Amino acid sequence: MTIKEIFGEIEKRLLRELVNYYGNRLASVAIFGSVGRGTPTYQSDIDVLIIAENLPKGRLRRVEEFQKIEERLEPFLKEFEKEGVLTYLSPVFKTPEEALGGSFLFLDMIDDARILYDRDDFFKNLLERLKMRLSELKAKRVWRGSTWHWVLKEDYKPGDTIEI
Repeated sequence: MTIKEIFGEIEKRLLRELVNYYGNRLASVAIFGSVGRGTPTYQSDIDVLIIAENLPKGRLRRVEEFQKIEERLEPFLKEFEKEGVLTYLSPVFKTPEEALGGSFLFLDMIDDARILYDRDDFFKNLLERLKMRLSELKAKRVWRGSTWHWVLKEDYKPGDTIEI
């Protein structure tokens, strides 16, 4: 099995567990980062955006809730350790209302995220609106040093407000 196939199997299992656990509360699931770009390494974590209704207040409570999913996946992930894959989950949790409020994290997801589940195209439409807004601003994603950065406004001056 190739590394991409291994991560593909993990994604399928993760999605199944998310759908089973969150049920009708689940709005969207997207994989981003190196796994989302299709460039995982044997040590890549799995960055996953989970948009669900009625999430508990506060990150710690959301992580506690997610821990049930991680526990169910742990034996499955351990199987791939034999093949040298040392991965773990790095979830980001948002309610639909929080997602509509935006996040700088979504900027990089425009090109790099893979949506695994998307009720009524919620996250796809959100990313499309963000992409249109960035186009209106003539924003650019540029490579500096060893990472990508966004230039949201070419002639930005300190104190300028940029609405995305």
